Amino acid sequence: MNPSPTAVKIDDPAAAPGFASGRPARAPKSAATVVYRALVWGVMAFFLLNVLMMIATVAMNSFATRWFGTPLPEGLTAHWYAQAWNDFQLASVLRVTVEVVGAVVILSIVFGVPAAYALARVAFPGKRLVMLVFLLPLMVPPVTYGIPMATAMYKVGLAGTLSGVILANLVPSLPFVILVMTPFIEQIDPNLEAAARVFGATTARYFRHVLLPLLVPGMLAAGLLVLVRTIGMFELTFFTAGPGTQTLVVALYYAVFSTGVRAPQSIDAMAMIYMVITLVWVIIALQFVSPTQLVSRVKQTRHDA
Repeated sequence: MNPSPTAVKIDDPAAAPGFASGRPARAPKSAATVVYRALVWGVMAFFLLNVLMMIATVAMNSFATRWFGTPLPEGLTAHWYAQAWNDFQLASVLRVTVEVVGAVVILSIVFGVPAAYALARVAFPGKRLVMLVFLLPLMVPPVTYGIPMATAMYKVGLAGTLSGVILANLVPSLPFVILVMTPFIEQIDPNLEAAARVFGATTARYFRHVLLPLLVPGMLAAGLLVLVRTIGMFELTFFTAGPGTQTLVVALYYAVFSTGVRAPQSIDAMAMIYMVITLVWVIIALQFVSPTQLVSRVKQTRHDA
């Protein structure tokens, strides 16, 4: 007897349910999985919405002529930015911020890159312990070592000076450069140095013509990240800064909590200036380095130690 035209072979995978499109059928999601994912996305959306609403409120109030008891301000003006610039002496504050940030970035690169090169190339007893000590300022809150450090600086007369603020910000910035640069240096083939030596290259020529071009991407990424961290570093700068050595974030704190009557619009204008400057540098920094790379590097270092 001939088989029915509608009969199918049991061992034919194309005839099995779910293979009509050539792909295996997906297992149906359980109700608990759907509820969990909806809850996670709902919490994330609620958090992001609150952050965006707070930023929008500060931005709107920085341009508002008057905003009290109404859904929107009665009018908009840029007068508060000019008033904040004059009242809080933002020209001097920004100058100090540029000096501190520039010095910290340069010194961190100058001292951090050779240290990272030594840690990446030289094997010595206690290397993992040394690496862990370098990373301690990144693992503990700045306030835990900021207060004793500020006390010591006051005793030697460094507190309140520009040099003291720069030295204080170097404490977490130098290990940060080492953390970023070590993976870059480990990816460079050590045989390049041996080949350069064979062809008679001195240490200076090898560094200038071979090593430095390979290190530039890592140095640029480390410098940008240190720049962003230093702009936002409040605790160490607050403990060691004086009236004439305040960076923008410390000046913003004093503008909010110091005595006297100040228009909230001018304070919000100052906050927007700080927010825009930081956001621009964060966006630039993210073009060169991924935060997940830094997190994985910290985890690997702590595991090795």
